[in-house]
Amino acid sequence: MATFLYRLGRLAFRRRWYVALVWAAVLAAVGLGALKAPGAADEGFSMPGIESQKAYDLMEERFPGATADSATARVVFVAPDGEKVTAAAHKKAVEEAVAELGDGSQVASVVDPFRAKTVSRDGTTAYATVTYKVASDDLTDAGRTHLEKALDDARDSGLTVEAGGSAMDDGGGAGGAAEVIGMAIAAVVLLVTFGSLAAAGLPLLTAVVGVGVSMATILVLSQALGLSTTTGTLAMMLGLAVGIDYALFVVSRYREERAKGRTPQEAAGLAAGTAGSAVVFAGLTVVIALAGLSVVGIPMLTKMGLAAAGAVVVAVLVALTLVPAFLGFWPNAVLPRRARKSGRMEESGNDNGGTRWARFVLRRPLPVLLLGVVGLGALAVPMTQLQLGMPGDEAKATSTTERRAYDALAEAFGPGFNGPLTVVVDAKGDSDAKGAVTTVSREIAGTEGVVSVSPARFNEAGDTAVFSVVPATAPTDERTKDLVTTIRGGRPGTEAETGATFEVTGTTAMNIDIADKVQAALVPYLVVVVGLAVVLLLVVFRSLLVPLKAAAGFLLSVLASLGAVVVVFQQGHGAELLGVEQTGPIMSLMPIFLVGIVFGLAMDYEVFLVSRMREAYVHGESASEAVTSGFRHSARVVVAAALIMIAVFAGFIGESDSMIKMIGFGLASAVLLDAFVVRMAIVPAVLALLGDRAWWLPKWLDRILPRVDVEGEALGRRAGTPDRVPADLEPART
Repeated sequence: MATFLYRLGRLAFRRRWYVALVWAAVLAAVGLGALKAPGAADEGFSMPGIESQKAYDLMEERFPGATADSATARVVFVAPDGEKVTAAAHKKAVEEAVAELGDGSQVASVVDPFRAKTVSRDGTTAYATVTYKVASDDLTDAGRTHLEKALDDARDSGLTVEAGGSAMDDGGGAGGAAEVIGMAIAAVVLLVTFGSLAAAGLPLLTAVVGVGVSMATILVLSQALGLSTTTGTLAMMLGLAVGIDYALFVVSRYREERAKGRTPQEAAGLAAGTAGSAVVFAGLTVVIALAGLSVVGIPMLTKMGLAAAGAVVVAVLVALTLVPAFLGFWPNAVLPRRARKSGRMEESGNDNGGTRWARFVLRRPLPVLLLGVVGLGALAVPMTQLQLGMPGDEAKATSTTERRAYDALAEAFGPGFNGPLTVVVDAKGDSDAKGAVTTVSREIAGTEGVVSVSPARFNEAGDTAVFSVVPATAPTDERTKDLVTTIRGGRPGTEAETGATFEVTGTTAMNIDIADKVQAALVPYLVVVVGLAVVLLLVVFRSLLVPLKAAAGFLLSVLASLGAVVVVFQQGHGAELLGVEQTGPIMSLMPIFLVGIVFGLAMDYEVFLVSRMREAYVHGESASEAVTSGFRHSARVVVAAALIMIAVFAGFIGESDSMIKMIGFGLASAVLLDAFVVRMAIVPAVLALLGDRAWWLPKWLDRILPRVDVEGEALGRRAGTPDRVPADLEPART
């Protein structure tokens, strides 16, 4: 492995024009293809195997077109204090607003609240439902502007008018500003780390090239592979993250080899052979974590994971070929300013921040280990109270009209009104379909926790009916989940009595089912991903205990970060500091996202840091000396890479959307804990306690495992006979 990558790095350096032109041609080809490719279709969210999805599919089959994903808006009218919306003046204003809403070119229908009897019992609140001819993503700016104008005109009458629903989603991609801020902070961190604009800019440039190729390829393949508009989100984020990291490590190793007296070409080859080997296996761990998302059983998540895995593969190829090629164009520009001015390249000494920290841990391994484990364990305790769900408008800021509409409806019609359940009754083959539906409806209406049941609506064949059930509690309330369980639990008796079957669906039931399925899939996902990664790390480090230690450290950090998310977003401690106005359940996909993304990044840091220790140990250093060497060469770069990732993820905390805040906070805290507590403290402490046993491998396992030479042992002979160095950059040892 190391020898092959060494030759590849030298070849890319020597044939830099060809390499650069090939990447430019690839980028141009996929870019043109993306411009000509048809737009990606939004296939919606589906979760095969859960009851709410089966019910939804049955509705589409028996009520053709009735469950189309058309955009809707629910416009809420609230009379001033002490007045009623049914008063003549207010009623006229509502009717005028309904008429204006119906004039939109994309509007299919508007339901008048007075005709539909959607007025609260106290007469203070009413709502009108606007249904559009197109889906939310296809709603034009003119259509949304028309809706906003109608709302403003209605407000002029003195009514409080708010609106919620999918039509209010403008489709704006969150995180655009965060990405810019993250890139800016990454540039500053790289500049401080390297002391060279070229060295700081090269990882950013190559990462952008890699992300450009990945995103354009996803667009080209979107129609053929059925990729949705959201598939590339994770690919862009991770492609940028690992692209910067991988280039950062190759450039850092190049500078290190130059300090040892290598010629530029030899240094590029050695950087590719050593740091490049770590890049390959670090990339493989990320790919394993992302491809493992298919275990969850959500098609959209599977596609997102595979697309992101492809982006990581591209980032690895860029780091192994384009980075050495760019180093060939500017072999001295990436060196520190002092080296460029003096013409002498100095090799870093044996004493820096990394070595001082390593020696501190080596002197006190047990206290450091106990402090780290106990601290992470304490943070992980709140995770035992984790409640999964899908926050809706209730989690938005009170400054948004969606949140105010949600609150107004909850106050006027009850908290469960915002999350009705939909019951689909299949009476096909039943001689008395209407009687069966009536019995099912009556049984559910008598269930404790049910406020009301709407009249049943039959399909044309008369063998299937749909009706709504309004719970007494809010959609994200645990009691609503218990109600769904109760209704489904009483199904066998009702079905035996009527001969008809029924299933519960709707947004609330769908979210409950998704949370249950994701929670059930989390352990198998961890077993698959961590198990494969342990096998891979066995090959990389040829050690039994180091991979197990890496996996245990990751589990500690990810559980602690989940605990921190629960403390802030579910329990509300410190929520105001982050601008979180409403606490509630944690987004269902959050644990899976956190595990997949953080596992990949954590194994990146593990491979880069510990591979340098393994390299030193193989080359004759003692176990403790190897730990110090690893920190001397890699700690600064690992810290820089972690700071970049923390900055990128923390930028999302400033977004107004609660779910985006949650993702940003969770990822930033996970990287912080894993990089600085696990990799920088627990890892050296464990290695110090284990000593030579850390690198022990049973002989029978040693014979089975393939040898890939990640530490560059085959390149060791070259270390003693460096190529001739140009006179203008003769090394000076310090």
